Amino acid sequence: MPDTSLKPKSKLGIVSYAPIRAEGLLSVFEDHPIIQSVSGDVHTLLEDHDLHFLLVDVSAQESWLDALFFVRRIRPDIRQIIVGPERDDEAVLRSILAGGRAYIGANTEPELIKSAVESVIHGSIWLPRKVLRKLLDRLLSGTVSNPASDLKRLTERERQVLECILDARSNREIAADLGIEERTVKAYVTSLMRKTGVRNRVELSMLASSHGSSQVMG
Repeated sequence: MPDTSLKPKSKLGIVSYAPIRAEGLLSVFEDHPIIQSVSGDVHTLLEDHDLHFLLVDVSAQESWLDALFFVRRIRPDIRQIIVGPERDDEAVLRSILAGGRAYIGANTEPELIKSAVESVIHGSIWLPRKVLRKLLDRLLSGTVSNPASDLKRLTERERQVLECILDARSNREIAADLGIEERTVKAYVTSLMRKTGVRNRVELSMLASSHGSSQVMG
């Protein structure tokens, strides 16, 4: 067995808007052989460039999706592990889009929380199987016969709008960035969904992400 004591521990930041939950999550990794856990507010943790993993408890946060997108925009190198509502498949899919690499129900046992974080540290993802199947079904549904080909048929302006969507910008922000009207942005989004066969912005972003932003934009 390799001597893990000779390797530096992976630094895990823990964010929760409920102090008691933050303490509980922190205690899960006490004396962990490969993980050093610290808690704090998200802005302070993002300033620590030795930190590359973030466990974010969104179970008591209404604007949790904005928080995840914020982390992805400021520190795209950070891998996020989400603790959120139980049995909410749409929340899981949205967390993937926002940069999540694992999704754990709020009532998950400590040992499973450890396993999820360890999987992410080792380069894997941790998601419910039924959610993975749902994601695959959406991307490979009959309405999306050839996703990569559909994405290559986009106009230059459609590519610009899609790139903004991948950066989690709202229609108003996209309009300001591109110097066009908000209703024009909505028209481009509608065109993008029609060309790719997806049903909403979440699926559109997941489709683009699944093929890589460089392939979509190039």
